[in-house]
Amino acid sequence: MTNLRVGNGYDVHELKPGYKFLLGGVQIEYTKGIVAHSDGDIVFHSISDALLGAAAMGDIGHFFPDDDPKYKDINSLFILNHILEKLNRLSFVIVNVDVTIVLERPKLKFYIPSIKKSVSKGLKISPDQVNIKATTSEKMGFVGREEGIVCYTTVLIEKI
Repeated sequence: MTNLRVGNGYDVHELKPGYKFLLGGVQIEYTKGIVAHSDGDIVFHSISDALLGAAAMGDIGHFFPDDDPKYKDINSLFILNHILEKLNRLSFVIVNVDVTIVLERPKLKFYIPSIKKSVSKGLKISPDQVNIKATTSEKMGFVGREEGIVCYTTVLIEKI
């Protein structure tokens, strides 16, 4: 039996003016922000779900339901840390994390190094274990119309 496990995470949120815009703990300057029950950091949400999936522990909605008022505006790094503690207790370590952010605008080229650094710090792993990339939906669908943002994450964890 192998000690390696793969997990996939996904998160999607609406974009509207008047909300903050966090990606992997980095504030993004833009005319719109992410509408969410929490702080809306889809990068940390997607990573959290991928880690939970790899460890066969469900999803973040199980631990932090979005209809519970006590989690209103919760810091997504708190969610991630809670999940990291669970992984640690089960003797899992992160091998690598690959994140894809899908949005039309703003372009994230200059934010990616900061997001990567913040994510690696949040996960307590080396930056060379983290990949962050961004793409568009070529102006198609709700992402193309700049109504929303999507994030996909794949993780590899190992039981030690």
